[in-house]
Amino acid sequence: MNFKSLLRKVAPYVAFLFYRTLLATWKVEIHESDDLKRCLKNGSQMVYAHWHGDELGLVFLLPRYRASAIVSTSADGEIMDKVVHLLGATTSRGSSTRGGVSAIRGILRLAKDGIRPSVAIDGPKGPRHKAKPGVFEIAKLTGGEIFPLTVTCSKAWTFHKSWNKAYLPKPFARLVVVWGPALPTIPRDVDAHDPSLASRLEIAMAAAEQQARRILAGT
Repeated sequence: MNFKSLLRKVAPYVAFLFYRTLLATWKVEIHESDDLKRCLKNGSQMVYAHWHGDELGLVFLLPRYRASAIVSTSADGEIMDKVVHLLGATTSRGSSTRGGVSAIRGILRLAKDGIRPSVAIDGPKGPRHKAKPGVFEIAKLTGGEIFPLTVTCSKAWTFHKSWNKAYLPKPFARLVVVWGPALPTIPRDVDAHDPSLASRLEIAMAAAEQQARRILAGT
């Protein structure tokens, strides 16, 4: 085994230990909408919708909410895939919007076991904070309501060179997680590319983000 192969093998475990160490220092507040509480109580199928870039502030919640992450098939995706599994959650490999047949199949298979998909809705490559049709296709196929999911934090390292401005909360950061009210289920005959669907979800995401910021600011 050469050095590069060894590094690829070890990297996920190093990333996992570093993340878990940071997580132990964070002060996390979770605010669930009444719709979410209802669906969790009933065991309903749901689709969790979040923005690209927020993953590192949310990934630890996957096991708690019986969620599966869609992880790309890239080299970076390999690391994330292993970290998610080490955290105790599941993944579906592929893209939710481009060539995502394998990801969709994985989601449907997991949904049969009550695992809910968590989707970065502006992926895989943006534009940032613009909802793509993939999340609506997934909602149609699973029959789940879509739940806006946002997080904000008091301090973080931001990866400015990434298109999605991904960030990692710093040690002892305060994180506020907000689940917004549900968007209703989407009938099978509705076109997932309908601009009104994207507009409605973007508005719901913005409202959840504003709520999270107000809570963080103490207003």
